[in-house]
Amino acid sequence: MNRDFWEAIPWPVIGLAPMDGVSDAAFRAIVAKYGKPSLTITEFTAAEGIRAGAERLLQDFIYSPEERPVLAQLFGADPSAFFIAAAVAAALGFDGVDINMGCPAKNIAEKGAGAGLILDPERAKEIIRQARAGITAWAEGTELQDLGVPVHISQAVMQRRSQLNITERLNVPVSVKTRLGVKTNTITDWVQHLLEESPCVITIHGRTLNQLYSGEADWEAIAEAATLIHKTPTKVLGNGDIKSIGDAHAHIQRYRVDGVLIGRACFGNPWIFQGHIATEKERRAVALEHARLFNTLFPGGHFLRMRKHLLDYMHGFDGAKELRVRLMRIQTLADVEQILC
Repeated sequence: MNRDFWEAIPWPVIGLAPMDGVSDAAFRAIVAKYGKPSLTITEFTAAEGIRAGAERLLQDFIYSPEERPVLAQLFGADPSAFFIAAAVAAALGFDGVDINMGCPAKNIAEKGAGAGLILDPERAKEIIRQARAGITAWAEGTELQDLGVPVHISQAVMQRRSQLNITERLNVPVSVKTRLGVKTNTITDWVQHLLEESPCVITIHGRTLNQLYSGEADWEAIAEAATLIHKTPTKVLGNGDIKSIGDAHAHIQRYRVDGVLIGRACFGNPWIFQGHIATEKERRAVALEHARLFNTLFPGGHFLRMRKHLLDYMHGFDGAKELRVRLMRIQTLADVEQILC
């Protein structure tokens, strides 16, 4: 198993958490440029979708060199799909593959994916094994089509490798992001199952599936799991309710984790990783830069997804409320430019 990336990264880690519908390529590029987190992780992408040939999902795997180290996050319930999807992620040049075992969305968990895997430890472990096997097969020279990757997906991946000037085939590491449990905190039992497969890193969000994002993250439970994990070569990251860089360092020290991932607190605030308080001028300029980058990366009618990001930037200065009202009605990049230029 290749641990080179995780062994080389400076510790403690303060990284950007993966967030569905938020941390797309444009968002991550902006955070990488202005925040410089220790690492970034993509939105979760359906392993079964990659296996089925859904080429649109490769949009989730767009990344910029500035994001490195960058991990591709996968979710799903079928272990064999992870063999294929993890090989695709490795071929695209990601520094690692992270497996989502923590998404609390009902439509995902009820299918046995995301946090639903907490109820099926044997399948969860097989998913880790299959992801690792797919990566290894690719690294050892097997072509994507021979691994079962659909022809058009394979061709798209190889074209992107060429564009990114990637020539190496690396046996990249596998990590896991999960939660405390389903209905109640069962993290000590659950994490021991995961440790049987020796993932390089386990990230623990301090809530159960049933809690969704309500209440406070239970960092004492994360610390209890960290004590177990530290008896092994695996590292542990905590996640949940980190609101500032000072908060991040305090949690790392108090709860004895190897690092943290910051999620919602970086909405409209890519500077959080540097502890910088942005001015109105900076907020307006970066919001506009974000909108332009999004429009470049995702042309074709998806621009309304930028609304929530633009609103998040408009806080902390006089006139912000009025700008948010205007930005709620934008339809195109031209609308944004008219308001913010």
